[in-house]
Amino acid sequence: MARRLLAALLVPVWLACALAAGGVAANEALPLARDPALEARVMGIAAELRCLVCQNETVAASQSALAQDLRRQIGTRLVAGESPDQIREFMVERYGEFVLYRPAFNGITALLWTGPFVLLAGALWVFRRNLRGRSAGDAGLSADERLRAQRLLDEGGGRT
Repeated sequence: MARRLLAALLVPVWLACALAAGGVAANEALPLARDPALEARVMGIAAELRCLVCQNETVAASQSALAQDLRRQIGTRLVAGESPDQIREFMVERYGEFVLYRPAFNGITALLWTGPFVLLAGALWVFRRNLRGRSAGDAGLSADERLRAQRLLDEGGGRT
């Protein structure tokens, strides 16, 4: 009896979830404009902007409410006659440089662009220095220590 009641409650919930999901892929945003050309322009600009909620997705790919609102704003601004550059400038003024998925190279973002290369160069320098230190072998041994090491090697050399 309890199983039937549970099934009767869960089946409609499951069906509602399946219908709500529709057939929209996870990385595919719902179209906002009826005009395919306008939609393509909106998505082109949205692909250059970072979703401020998801942060690792573009506004074009995100399903968040903010991303949907930003796509609507882009469409409205395009219909009003603004250029893609004007729309990007508006978004940067409103949300900061972080909204750009590929920020421009300037004094503020120089570390962002050069940092990985500087870290890689530093890691290679440390790695090379460590390898050079190992290849020096017994350079750090005193004369007495070298003599003792040679005796130990000679004594153990006859054993198998």
